[in-house]
Amino acid sequence: MTIFAPTRPPSVLWGWIVTLAGLGINLALGSLYTWSVISKAIPQEWGWTEAQKSLPYSVAVLVFSLMMVPGGRLQDQFGPRLVATIGGLLLGIGFIAASLTTQSWGYVLGFGLLVGSGIGFSYSACTPAAVKWFPASKTGMIAGIVVSGFGLAAVYASPLAQGLISLVGVQQTMFYLGLGFLVVVVLLAQLLRVPPQAGYGPGLTAAAGNPAPAVEKKMASPGDLPPMIRPDYSPIEVLRTWQFYVLWLMYAVGAGAGLMVISKLAPLAKTQAGLELGFLLVAALALGNGIGRIITGTLSDRIGRRPTLLLCFVLQLVLMLLLTLAKPGTVLATTPVMAVLSALIGANFGANLALFPALTKDYYGLKHFGVNYGLMFTAYGVGGFSLSLLAGALYDAYQTYTVSCYVSAGLLALAALLTLAATPPFKRTPPFLPETK
Repeated sequence: MTIFAPTRPPSVLWGWIVTLAGLGINLALGSLYTWSVISKAIPQEWGWTEAQKSLPYSVAVLVFSLMMVPGGRLQDQFGPRLVATIGGLLLGIGFIAASLTTQSWGYVLGFGLLVGSGIGFSYSACTPAAVKWFPASKTGMIAGIVVSGFGLAAVYASPLAQGLISLVGVQQTMFYLGLGFLVVVVLLAQLLRVPPQAGYGPGLTAAAGNPAPAVEKKMASPGDLPPMIRPDYSPIEVLRTWQFYVLWLMYAVGAGAGLMVISKLAPLAKTQAGLELGFLLVAALALGNGIGRIITGTLSDRIGRRPTLLLCFVLQLVLMLLLTLAKPGTVLATTPVMAVLSALIGANFGANLALFPALTKDYYGLKHFGVNYGLMFTAYGVGGFSLSLLAGALYDAYQTYTVSCYVSAGLLALAALLTLAATPPFKRTPPFLPETK
């Protein structure tokens, strides 16, 4: 229908520029992964306890997830460029502020509060800006590409931090990292923009204005509708739908199970499988994390979001059970096999970061996508924070990570069942139709 056709379609090139800029920003936001190296290198004379070394990272993860909500709202109101720029400034200033002190509270404020806030602001601006340039049939792929940078960052961030620390020490490393990340994020943020609103939307092809082919026909979602009739839910309306809480729980379980393994992979490999090469497994997990976001996002465009999530939850469940069988002397406890398991765990964890923004857009529309996904993303922080702490507590109680893997497997089974119930919400009266009584 010509009513939906843009009179002057914007260049597809801009869509890819925004997508690649978002990818680059996320590569910088992966600075969060430097903390494992930084905390290990903190000099003994600083007098930090192990609990104090864990606190800045824990605070950063929690603040990151919480700041997605105000960051998303600002992005919806003022655009992605401003919000990502603010995030880049906070990120850099946080690292630099921490470099000026040797006190744990200074790192909690600098790395935990400021860096966590900066990551939340910039992260909230990248995916909404990118997906608005493409038809609904490419939402999963584009979201996967943008967020893959965060997962792949672990491949370079930890070695970079390690190299700098060996040359100039912890404090100077924090300063140089802060300055570098600030420049990169702020510059790339200037490339973020959204397409013209009039007559253009992701339900249309960029070249012609024809409706994009419908995806997930068996599990139809509002994201399949042309943009002029797709329901756009406000944050309050989102919170009134039961589907939000089902998706939130699924997200918390999927992300939490992955973050639990990420936070404990090196000691888990040592205690369970007797392997000392934890850094190789972390690198394998990081590669799987980044690449898995692109693969699962693209797959969801073809077979649907919920079938893809179901597949990921079931596979993650199997992987958690396999970890319990990785005992010294078994095939599962060899470095090549553990590397494959780590990569697959990373891929399934990364899938959550590609699929849930796409689901949020499909179910609740694009108008308030930033803040709506910010609300959904709180599941990431709560799930990761809770399951990581649970893994530590269960290890203290049983001196093994096997119990944590069993608990995660049970939660993943619940999440897999919930994918069958998470049908799209139905908005009875679209906003452009008169209310019927």
